[in-house]
Amino acid sequence: MAVQDTLIGTLYDGRYRVIRRLGSGGMANVYLAEDEELGRRVAIKVLDEKHANDEQFVERFRREAKNAASLSHPNIVSIYDRGEAEGTYYIAMEYIEGRTLKELIVSRGPLPVERAVSYARQILGAVRFAHRKGIVHRDIKPHNVLVDTDGRLKVTDFGIARAGASQMTEAGSIIGTAQYLSPEQARGAPVDQRSDLYSVGIVLHEMLTGSVPFTGDTPVEIAMKHISAVPEPPSVARPDLPDDLDLVVLRALAKDPRERFQTAEEMDAELGRVAAGLSVTEATADAATAVLAGSGVSDAAPTAVVRRPTPPPYAPRGGYYYEEPPPPSRRSIWPWLLAAALVIAALIAGLYAYERIQDELNANKPVPVPFVEGQEEALAVNNILDRDLEPKVVREFNDTTEEGKVFDQDPESGERIERENIVTIHVSQGKRKVDVPNVTGLNVAEAVARLKDAGLEANPVEIFAPEPEGTVTGQDPKAGKRVVEDTRVRINVSQGARPIAVPNVIGRSFEDAKGALEGEGFVVKRTDQNSNIDPNTVIDTKPASGTELQRGATVTVIVSKGPKDIAVPNVEGFAEEDARQELEDAGFTVSVSDEPTDDPANDGFVLAQDPTGGNRAQQGATVVIFVGRLSESPQ
Repeated sequence: MAVQDTLIGTLYDGRYRVIRRLGSGGMANVYLAEDEELGRRVAIKVLDEKHANDEQFVERFRREAKNAASLSHPNIVSIYDRGEAEGTYYIAMEYIEGRTLKELIVSRGPLPVERAVSYARQILGAVRFAHRKGIVHRDIKPHNVLVDTDGRLKVTDFGIARAGASQMTEAGSIIGTAQYLSPEQARGAPVDQRSDLYSVGIVLHEMLTGSVPFTGDTPVEIAMKHISAVPEPPSVARPDLPDDLDLVVLRALAKDPRERFQTAEEMDAELGRVAAGLSVTEATADAATAVLAGSGVSDAAPTAVVRRPTPPPYAPRGGYYYEEPPPPSRRSIWPWLLAAALVIAALIAGLYAYERIQDELNANKPVPVPFVEGQEEALAVNNILDRDLEPKVVREFNDTTEEGKVFDQDPESGERIERENIVTIHVSQGKRKVDVPNVTGLNVAEAVARLKDAGLEANPVEIFAPEPEGTVTGQDPKAGKRVVEDTRVRINVSQGARPIAVPNVIGRSFEDAKGALEGEGFVVKRTDQNSNIDPNTVIDTKPASGTELQRGATVTVIVSKGPKDIAVPNVEGFAEEDARQELEDAGFTVSVSDEPTDDPANDGFVLAQDPTGGNRAQQGATVVIFVGRLSESPQ
């Protein structure tokens, strides 16, 4: 066989280096392999070669890959790849370091209550996700649940999973594992998501007690018990279990799918209550009581064909010889056939009358209102119709419940009412929505008040804009858009035009400076003052260059009108240094010219000046002083 141990050590499909075999089943072998392309360990499930040409097995194998590949959830084994190699088919999937839940129960016996509840809720998490994708697993059992080293569960083997309700027979036999079949599976009837919840109930029973509730010598015997036997509460085998946990398991094991939990969310919520030390809901308590009372129990045999082995041919007892028995008499069988026909007809008539009476009694019997809060509207309506009740949908805004889901119901779940009575369900339309008013052009105070009146929250943001300061220049969302109440609406509020830096115009003529400033949008004001700079030259601005001002602000330009005329001090007769100091203090520049003299009294003194004292000259002008210098007498 191409898929036995000869694969170990080989490179399968040119990519997977097979390390060792992990397990074998009736359909496939599973190997641990190294994905040489991605450098990770994977589990390779290889269809047994003897089934590779069987269309039924190939289709089942492909279905497993297709169904599981569409489900990405922490509690579902991931499918990485699928293909065909070496004359058969394979699936490459996530490798879980651990063992199956079945192996764990067999090796350790009943699990602690907290762990059993936690494991059941993880299985429900996987089942809930698959149901939301429209996939019913149909073979939930501990053999198909892997437990990793961290205590996380992964559901695997979607080989017989189907989308939506489906028929449970294949090739004339019942599909699924007998100990975990739902009653409708045992009958070969259509199944839906509630069938998976029955199987989860069986698994939870096994985790709590170490054994399944229904056993027998043959699959047919076990299947019949699913249909006709009342399950014992887990506490019979384990008295320390909480009563409320009994009730959850029993409701999950209701024969009639309508009496079970309707969704994985509903069962998970009840287990959450048990884990928190709370009591289960009245609906669960009522349903569990009905299960113990035999509700839904049927004597009907499954409609699926069960092949029975052909009895061996007659063989005589051992001995040296034997006498052939005498031939049977040939008495007529017609009277017997007639009698049998009459008995069968009487039985059929009696059964028909009995069923009619039962139908009439059931038609008048009050039914429990199902729990539909948190369910999608369509599912809630179907669950109410399944109880022969009339749904009335009221759509309302709700701040806490997702749009399209039920957030309240009347009557409450578990309450028993007459059939065809109305059950009102309040379906969320999400948060209330309002129209955004137009606040553009209003001042900020008016805009904030108008948004508040509309049930919205203003988010003012100041920006530079040409509009007057405090004016709303824009908004987001825009006016007329319908949004959820209490949405924050951004409003842009003008803080005036963006400020402009005063350009540097010092050293330029007044006309050039004025043109530059007015080009930036400033108003120019001129001030003249004396300076040593050439007349009509800008010597400064107020504010100084680089200062940021709003467009339209005034900038004062200071323009030189040249030096100021002042009287020249008279320094004739002053010593040279005294004369220099006097002139410089008056704002003049001093130039010294030597004047020869024979008189020692004039040596170092100012003999004359130009301009002469008393005349007016521009401040900063040069005054020449003539200083006497004693000439040497000839020898």
